[in-house]
Amino acid sequence: MYRALILALPLTLCALAVPGFSQMPMEPPGKADMTRVTAGAYTADPSHSLIGWRVNHLGFNDYFGLFGDVSGALMLDPANLAAAKVTATIPVAKVLTASPGLTAHLLKASAEGGKPDFFGARPADATFVSTSVVPGADGKSAAITGNLTLNGVTKPVTLAAKFSGAGTNMMSGAATVGFHGEATIKRSDFGMGFLVPIVGDEVALTITIAFEKKK
Repeated sequence: MYRALILALPLTLCALAVPGFSQMPMEPPGKADMTRVTAGAYTADPSHSLIGWRVNHLGFNDYFGLFGDVSGALMLDPANLAAAKVTATIPVAKVLTASPGLTAHLLKASAEGGKPDFFGARPADATFVSTSVVPGADGKSAAITGNLTLNGVTKPVTLAAKFSGAGTNMMSGAATVGFHGEATIKRSDFGMGFLVPIVGDEVALTITIAFEKKK
């Protein structure tokens, strides 16, 4: 009985604090149904758009990190997916890891006259600008090729993207679409070859991003 009361307390407080909480739908408003997608211009929801990265550490296991607060734009017509355009801006200076020491090293300034090991101090935002979209046969996936600018270097990268949901966001009231994506880059291609191959060169990227339609 005591456990049940403890579990119920947060929901009760939410119901009191948020008008209409009890009338909110008890199922997710987004569904992986392309018929819910409407054509138009969208902007990324930075609070719910993330890029995870994964790199092998010394051949023993993998280490994970995260970029958040991702912004961007999307032009989308579900009847013509090949014409879609997408851009994204990733605030590299806000990189997150589980190790304060590693985070500090990633953002460590270069020695006098040298290059930083990784991003360096006050790094510029990374950007991605699509150049082509090739829809998958299932109508819910696509290969998105574009130019990734990172650490002052621009290289073509192809993302394997998959539609994950659409609907009306019950918090913002905006029509929303979501996607997951994956890609692999080599950090040495972007001027960060420190300790390669002792620490892996290939970096696996996992992307989750939500776009809200402009009103």
